[in-house]
Amino acid sequence: MFAALKQDMRAALRSDPAALSALQVIMFYPGFHAVVLHRVAHRLHRWGLFLPSQFVSWFNRLFTGVEIHPGAEIAGGFFIDHGMGVVIGETTRIGRGVTLYPGVVLGGVGHDRGKRHPDVGEGALIGAGAKVLGAVRIGSGARIGAGAVVLESVPPGATAVGVPAQVVKRGRRESNYIAGTDTAGWKDDR
Repeated sequence: MFAALKQDMRAALRSDPAALSALQVIMFYPGFHAVVLHRVAHRLHRWGLFLPSQFVSWFNRLFTGVEIHPGAEIAGGFFIDHGMGVVIGETTRIGRGVTLYPGVVLGGVGHDRGKRHPDVGEGALIGAGAKVLGAVRIGSGARIGAGAVVLESVPPGATAVGVPAQVVKRGRRESNYIAGTDTAGWKDDR
């Protein structure tokens, strides 16, 4: 968990030109606070302590405006810029080096049980207000435009925009996190 938090700190410093120091991020970045609290909630969830994990998740939403289900799997190097209104569903898996902007929803559709939320590959970037819905895959290094509604998988390195989202640019873009890889990357540092 601490290795992932260290990667999250580096991601904040790398991704936000306004971040001047680690101390500034620790004290004043609600996106970083949300990730720290999620890592605690996720650990409790994995240990079968569902009520305490839900409490930490509830407090996280109250304190930061970011709602992350304790069951969501998030690898290190994750950065939520500003974060207000971000929602991440229970079966979401997020790879290393992913960046989300305010108002992003990684949500499900319907009431089915099982896998119902997106997988986001490493180095992906999801713009403000974008909604990624269902058990779709956002490929490594992909970019989702602000306000897009993604209902189908997006290939690695592609850019998708619009409602519903359409791929407007294809091609392999190097991942921001680990160049040239397309590995799953969402196994968190346990």
